[in-house]
Amino acid sequence: MSKIKMGIIGCGAIAQVQHMPNLGVLHALYEVTWVCDISPGLARWLAEVFGVPNFTTDPQELLQAGDVDAVILCHADPKTELAVAAFEAGKHVFIEKPMCYSLEEVDAICAAKERAGTVGQVGYMKVYDPAYELAREEVGDAGDVRFVQVNHLHPNNNLHLKQFELTYFDDLPPEAAVERNKARQAALRQAVGDVSDDAARAFFTLSGSMIHDLYGLRLMLGNPTHVVSTEVWQGGRAMTTILEYASGARCVATWIDLPDLWHFKETLEVHKDDKRVILSYPTGFARGILSTLDVLEIHANGSHGTRSPEIDWESPFVRELRHFYACITDGEPCRTPVEDARYDIGLIIDITKGYVNANNQ
Repeated sequence: MSKIKMGIIGCGAIAQVQHMPNLGVLHALYEVTWVCDISPGLARWLAEVFGVPNFTTDPQELLQAGDVDAVILCHADPKTELAVAAFEAGKHVFIEKPMCYSLEEVDAICAAKERAGTVGQVGYMKVYDPAYELAREEVGDAGDVRFVQVNHLHPNNNLHLKQFELTYFDDLPPEAAVERNKARQAALRQAVGDVSDDAARAFFTLSGSMIHDLYGLRLMLGNPTHVVSTEVWQGGRAMTTILEYASGARCVATWIDLPDLWHFKETLEVHKDDKRVILSYPTGFARGILSTLDVLEIHANGSHGTRSPEIDWESPFVRELRHFYACITDGEPCRTPVEDARYDIGLIIDITKGYVNANNQ
């Protein structure tokens, strides 16, 4: 079994908490040969701690290296420029969510991937969760789904990140934050135009956090046919959107910022005539905490009961990296390809515009 030589661009929290430890677990599949970060101290530190032979602050040095077959892009958003560059360098590319913000960016990334003929996978790890896979089987045919509810109650990530020994250095180039913000604002305008601060904050929350709920819904129920309504309140720190599906079912999806509350809650409830499927996720900044699944149903004899299937222990982050390897080495069709991210980004744009248009009437 040949190892994929991997480069990591972005050495922050998700690399330290998830990707580097998980690539170590998958040492038979991957060898990390390069790491890159705009912080020189952080790039050097990550390389030393995880035994990576090469580090750099220049992404192009990594992308042009002969000992890099694939890259994980987990640097600060937006990622479009480096995603295109990675494909142009002939690499297989794993892009952490959000892949990008606008449809124009999606098209640029997909065109570069098509020219390269390599694998492009989005870091939609929650659909690789064993509990999600079981929930999808339990739901089965989406045509007889009556109602869906998503509740995403989100504390400050720092409450959970402080459980880990994260390392940062005070050596970022002074212009880095300015350039990043300018690029984010340009992508926002390209996606939805000039919008209020509330709408902008909701848009970035949808892209960065609620994206997990939206792609999970798409793979389980298909694409919604209509955004019925969107409400945003608390200065963009809270939102509810109602989505309509071809079957006539409605989904009410809510995201709330509760910054000082430790407890993270993200649930997906799918209601059918004779079955209720309830999936609960832990925060993505956790290791070893399993999702849970409860199935409430009516049995053939008319009795009622609840099942809570046992969930496999393997992390969804590990499972998505196993899948990435299989796509590269065995030609397995990608379950979360960059092309399909267009549906999610288009939906985020439609949800945001639903709020904007309602408030401009």
